[in-house]
Amino acid sequence: MSYGTPAREQRPSIDAGRLWAGGAATALVAALIAVAGIAIARGLFDIPVLAPEDQGVWGDADTGWYAGAAAVAALLATGLAHVLIATTPRPLRFFGWIIGLITLVATIMPFAADASTASKIVTALINVVLGIAIGTLITGVARSAVQTASRHRAGRPPEQPPYPGAGP
Repeated sequence: MSYGTPAREQRPSIDAGRLWAGGAATALVAALIAVAGIAIARGLFDIPVLAPEDQGVWGDADTGWYAGAAAVAALLATGLAHVLIATTPRPLRFFGWIIGLITLVATIMPFAADASTASKIVTALINVVLGIAIGTLITGVARSAVQTASRHRAGRPPEQPPYPGAGP
């Protein structure tokens, strides 16, 4: 008695353009979170983050470096999501765990530095917000990119949200 050949596992297809466009938007959001976090810490609370206090609210080149690093982290997360979707079962579950653990490490790292306690706490908070933002935004973008590609493969047009920005 034959039950037929086992169904070949199908990998989800992904709309790479949609994924990477969302990754670029997430990179911009992450950079702005870093700049806003540093400005709030320095401007409202007079806590030095990444640069000496005499650098003012906007800091020095380190502020740009931190914002750039946040943007690069978002693009790396996009690449990770793309690879996981293409190669692993339950890719977004693995993605969530990886981003969560990276965020944990980024949160703990400031406490190893030789800086004031306030500076360590503020830097850790900025890192937590960055990790949460990158993780949640890229997860949503990845889910949307896979659903959109699946709908295209099935010959159906992608669902149109009721207004721009309301989609998955």
